Amino acid sequence: MGIIRDMQRARATQVAADQRANTAAAQQRDLIRRNADLAIAAAQQAASDKERQREHRRLYVEARTADAAAANAELRARLSDLDALLLSTLDVDDHIDLGQFKKPLTAPPFDPGPLGRPLPEPSWDSYVPPQPRGVGKILGGPLHQQQTASARRAYDQARARWVEAEERRERQLHARKRAYEESRRKYEARLTAYNAEVDRFAAAVAGADPASVVEYFAMVLGNSVYPDDFPQHFRLAYLPKQRHLLIEYHLPPIEVVPIVKEYRFDRVRDDLAAIPRDDGEIRRRYVQIIAQVTLRTIHEIIEADRGGLVRQVSFNGIVDTIDRRTGRFVRPCLVSVKTDRDTFAAIKLRRVEPVACLKHLHGTLSAEPDQLAAVTPKIDFDRDADRDFTEEFNVLAEIDERPNLVTLAGPAWERQLSDLFGVMGLEMGPAAPTASGSRWLATDPRPIFGGTVVIHAVRGAPSGAGAVHALAGAVTAAGATKGILVSLGGIDPDAYDALAGRPLELIDGTALVTLLAHHCRVKARIERDG
Repeated sequence: MGIIRDMQRARATQVAADQRANTAAAQQRDLIRRNADLAIAAAQQAASDKERQREHRRLYVEARTADAAAANAELRARLSDLDALLLSTLDVDDHIDLGQFKKPLTAPPFDPGPLGRPLPEPSWDSYVPPQPRGVGKILGGPLHQQQTASARRAYDQARARWVEAEERRERQLHARKRAYEESRRKYEARLTAYNAEVDRFAAAVAGADPASVVEYFAMVLGNSVYPDDFPQHFRLAYLPKQRHLLIEYHLPPIEVVPIVKEYRFDRVRDDLAAIPRDDGEIRRRYVQIIAQVTLRTIHEIIEADRGGLVRQVSFNGIVDTIDRRTGRFVRPCLVSVKTDRDTFAAIKLRRVEPVACLKHLHGTLSAEPDQLAAVTPKIDFDRDADRDFTEEFNVLAEIDERPNLVTLAGPAWERQLSDLFGVMGLEMGPAAPTASGSRWLATDPRPIFGGTVVIHAVRGAPSGAGAVHALAGAVTAAGATKGILVSLGGIDPDAYDALAGRPLELIDGTALVTLLAHHCRVKARIERDG
C-alpha cells in the first residue's frame, strides 16, 4: 500500500509546515528577516548618491546588524525545533484510520457539452416574403409568387441542412454517452478494486499479518515529520508469535546541532562573525536529540497500535556518518532500548527528561556520541529479525523530490552555488575544478566594502584547518578582500581556530541548506549512502 503511505506522508508534511509557520517563533523570525531586508534595501538606495556616503555607512551598519539579528533568529528557531522533537508529537494522534483512504464511487456526471443543446430549427416565418401592398398588391402578384417560391426553396434547403446537422449531433451525442458509460464503468471498477485493496490491507493489519503490520507501522513512522535534514530512514521487522516489533532507525548526524552559537557584526572586518558553540553544549544537545528521537518513535508506534499488535518494541538507533579520525563512513549504534507496551504507556512523556527516561527503561545511550562511541545493541537486528517479515524504508528517498546536495551532478552542484551567491549579491565568475572541489572568483559590487571574493566548495569529508589555510592563501594570491569556504561534509573545530581574524567565512552543510531555502526558495537535503 505504498500509495497510501505517500498520501499520508504528504498530508502530514503539509500540516506540520502549517503549524510551524503559525508559531510565534516563526512569525518573529520572519519579522526580523523583513526588517533586515528593508535595512539592506535602504543602504543600497543611499549608496547611489555620492553626497550621502555618511548616511550610507550608517544604514549599512544597521543593515548588517539586522542581518546578524535575522541569522540569530534562525538559530533560535532551529534550536527550538530540536528541543521540541518529543513534545511536538504528543499533540498528534498517530493512529492511522485506513478507512479514510477509501474513495467514494461517485463518478462525475455526464457532460454533453454543446452536443446537449439542439440546433435551432429554421422557421418559415423568417423566410416568407412580405405581402405586397397598395399598387404592388394589384400589379405584383406574379412577382410575389416568384419570391415565395424562391423563399420556399431556401427554407427547404436550410431545413434539410438542419435535419442533417441534428442527425449528426444525435449520433455524436450517443457516441459520447457510450464513451462516458464505458469510462464510468472503468472508473468505478478501479475505485472498487482500490477500495477492496484498502479493505484487504486493513483486514490483514487487524489479523496481524506480519508484512502488513510492518507496512502499517512504516506508514506511522513516515507520517512523523522531522526537520528537513533528518534522514527518516529505518528498517522494521515483526515477530508475530511474540508480537514484537524491531526497529533499526537512522539517527541524524551531530551536524544537525548548529555549530554557531551566535552571529555578530564585526565593523572592523565588515563581516558577520560566527561565535562557535561550545563542544560540551553540542554534545549535550546531540544526546538530547538521540533520546528524543528514540522516545518519539516508540511513542508513535504504541499510540498508533489500537489493535494490540505490539507487546514489545526494540529500538536500535544508528547513525550514518564520517569518522573524522579515519575519513571512512561508519554506522555505529548510539542508542538501544527494549521495552514492553504497558511499561512505556505508563510514562508521562510531557514531564520526563528524555535521557533519564531512557535510563528508566534500561536503555543504553552513548556517553560520547560526538566521538561515535557505540553501545551494545539490545537486539541484533539481522540475527533476531525474521527476514521474511523485514522491510527497509527510506521516507525521503521514496517521496521527497528535494535535491540531494551530496549526489547532485557536478555541473548542477556548481550551478546551485553560483545561483545562491548570485542571489546574495555577488557577481560570479565561472567555476574552476580543484583537487578537492570547485573554486570561483567572484566580485562584491558594493562601492565601499566590495572587491574580489574567493569561494571554495567541497563535498567530501569535513574540512579542517588545512582547508582554511588553503583558502587564505588563495585569497592573498588573488588580492581578494574575502574568502568563503563551503564544506558540505561539515567543518572541524580546528578550522574555526585557524580563522585567526582572517576575512574568511565558513559554511557547513546545514547552513547551506538554510541559505538555499531562504534566498533561492530551494528545499535541499543532505543524505549520504552508506
